Amino acid sequence: MSDSRDRSRRGRRSAAAPASTDPAASSSGGAGVPRSRRSARRVDGSTQVRHGRLSRRGPVAGLAKLLAGGLAVLLVSGASVGAIAAYQVRSDLGDGVSLQAAEGETQQAAPASIDAYEGGFNILVVGTDNDADQGDEFGERDATLNDVNILLHVSADHTNATAVSIPRDLVVPIPACAREDGSGYYSAMAARPINEAYSYGGLGCVASTVSQLTGLDVPFAGMVSFNGVIEMSNAIGGVPVCAASPIDDPYTGLNIAAGETTLSGADALAFLRTRHGVGDGSDLGRISSQQVYLSSLLRTIKSADTLASPTKLYSLARAAASNMTLSDGLTDVTTMVQIGSALKDLPLDSVNFVQYPGTTGGTGVYAGKVQPDEYVAGQLFDAIRADRPFTIPEGSTGVGSESTGTATAAPGAAAPDTGAATTPADGTASGSATAPASGSGAGSGSGSGSTEVIDGLTGQTAADQTCSVAFGG
Repeated sequence: MSDSRDRSRRGRRSAAAPASTDPAASSSGGAGVPRSRRSARRVDGSTQVRHGRLSRRGPVAGLAKLLAGGLAVLLVSGASVGAIAAYQVRSDLGDGVSLQAAEGETQQAAPASIDAYEGGFNILVVGTDNDADQGDEFGERDATLNDVNILLHVSADHTNATAVSIPRDLVVPIPACAREDGSGYYSAMAARPINEAYSYGGLGCVASTVSQLTGLDVPFAGMVSFNGVIEMSNAIGGVPVCAASPIDDPYTGLNIAAGETTLSGADALAFLRTRHGVGDGSDLGRISSQQVYLSSLLRTIKSADTLASPTKLYSLARAAASNMTLSDGLTDVTTMVQIGSALKDLPLDSVNFVQYPGTTGGTGVYAGKVQPDEYVAGQLFDAIRADRPFTIPEGSTGVGSESTGTATAAPGAAAPDTGAATTPADGTASGSATAPASGSGAGSGSGSGSTEVIDGLTGQTAADQTCSVAFGG
């Protein structure tokens, strides 16, 4: 999802097949092309049809991962809202879409309970930049790009969770995804920006691509566009965010003062879209700024003001259900209740927001894009797959944000009104490490003892108070 001037599986198991490159990848040379932890898919040899370069590209939008969770919280709180309201929300969801397996994958039946997923369960949340209902308010687009891709992993014992934001420009292999009309498969591609995956098989292709990249099964997925972000922020009365200094981005129209500002509607969307206004102007800086919003969003949703308000819960659930496309597994009421029950009691310091490890400044297929840091990514997903605790290095919030301390209460504790970083209560410097939750370690896992620190990983916990850093700040 972009500003108007930005040019720039159900569970799956893969079957081994030789990889091929698409012409765009091979013309830049095959060296350094990222390899999946899953086996690569074969190319069927057919001519590949490519979309032309889009006139506008960019991010959109926020963590909708809590949409299904918010909806489920509503359902498990049905006594206060009423069965009729729950029925209305369920009706908004529709039938959902099938996450069709890519060529060489086997589509497996979903288990009866989320507890049956070994090592925890995963939900993919996709933000798209094109919605028929939004008109041309955010610019005309001739294709739909999955510009926001967040993979949420919830540990098997439901004590912690990790949300991994994958940069839209991360260059990855895209498997031979099933065509949505059932007529066959697209050709596999060895090195393309991940935000092109939706164009080659819809939500199912994004799920297959993320599964191949991370080595994790993706049984659940949901998709939200600009309107969904606007309506969700309105439903909960806005989300407080902190800016370390004034942020002024003419590309998205964002203009906020230093300190705390409560954002809703189009302003919340502008904050999530801004790239030129924060950090170093890159997509990596934007992700760390987005995590300022996402952590505050979670604190707001988990606050007494929201959970004790049937009206807010109902509005949030309706906003989510009316503005999302969910995989068919997520439209099942029983599954939603199970997911809501797993998420609603998570402590704030047990929820990590991290960025898929990557770097800019590469050459060849990585020129102007994001190159995966396979070593750090390997450590991250090894830990997630094993449901093993890990923590983020001290001071590693990312280039688009800075730490100001740790929240002591869920209801969105006030951020500093001067924009200056403060010293946490434990005396550590600004940008403190994400502390292990209840001795089990931040991030994925339920083990005991010391936790692994993954050097090179950036992010924060939902308990960490952070401020977005203005471009050049």
